Amino acid sequence: MFRYKKLGYVALNVSDLARSVPFYRDIVGLQLNEQTDDGTAFFACSADHHNVVLYEGGEPGLKRVGWEMEQPEELDRLYEHLQAAGLKPAFVSPDECRALRQQRTLRIREPFSGLTFEFYEGQLERGSTYTPTVTNIARLGHVVLNLERWPEAVKFFKETLNFRTSDYVDGFIAFMRCFPNPYHHSLGIGNAAATRKEPGLNHVNFMVTDIDDIGRALTRVKRHDVPIVFGPGRHPPSGSIFLYFLDPDGMTLEYSYGMEEFPEERPRKARVLEARPDSLDYWGNVPDPRFASTGRFEPATED
Repeated sequence: MFRYKKLGYVALNVSDLARSVPFYRDIVGLQLNEQTDDGTAFFACSADHHNVVLYEGGEPGLKRVGWEMEQPEELDRLYEHLQAAGLKPAFVSPDECRALRQQRTLRIREPFSGLTFEFYEGQLERGSTYTPTVTNIARLGHVVLNLERWPEAVKFFKETLNFRTSDYVDGFIAFMRCFPNPYHHSLGIGNAAATRKEPGLNHVNFMVTDIDDIGRALTRVKRHDVPIVFGPGRHPPSGSIFLYFLDPDGMTLEYSYGMEEFPEERPRKARVLEARPDSLDYWGNVPDPRFASTGRFEPATED
């Protein structure tokens, strides 16, 4: 099977770049590395050219999810595997790869969300890496999706896309890691029916380097009247301290500190946690109704 390096980036559709660009730069703390003539904004929290891309237009939500492979040859293994699975993988043109500052890249239409899932060898790295400002972001952590046909979707990511399950909240969410990345989850699959949420983006996570980053963020978002929709608290599945808040379009973002890591060989068995509120927060918080309520999937286009 093929091997991943990490969740590389998420691409979001926003309603107003003039409003969202300063928010993601000055409130979230991402580094704006490039903004093209049409306004598309490339942000990073690492040496990569981008870990978040903002596009203007359409309904706010998730446009694309990009995964970086461990080595270039993994992309060829993946292509053959996806072809055999009937998923019609297509390589991105050299011109578009150059525009995205990426090496070889292929895409599929993920069957349960309709989203574009992208897989690539790597990105161009900048001469100077990410410099933290208001928050010491360590990495883009994970993305969580609300999907229909939940059992089938979880099976697809395990058996077809080589994700490993770290934990479940029974019938509600599967926390999955892109093998062999060690972090507890780089992808979450939420059960849209069980959570009474529309299919779409649940949230995007950024892992920070210190618990004080959570505390300073709490103060900062309150000062700027940014809605807090869950937390601060601590997740039982991963052990992470968390804070969830909304971007200008109402999409949910998360800071988290601390996360269980898994060895490549002989990892512990996935746990099944009882479906109850304290399986999501040791401290007793309950999410605001606005949590994970905005973020349509942009369907992949058929070539």
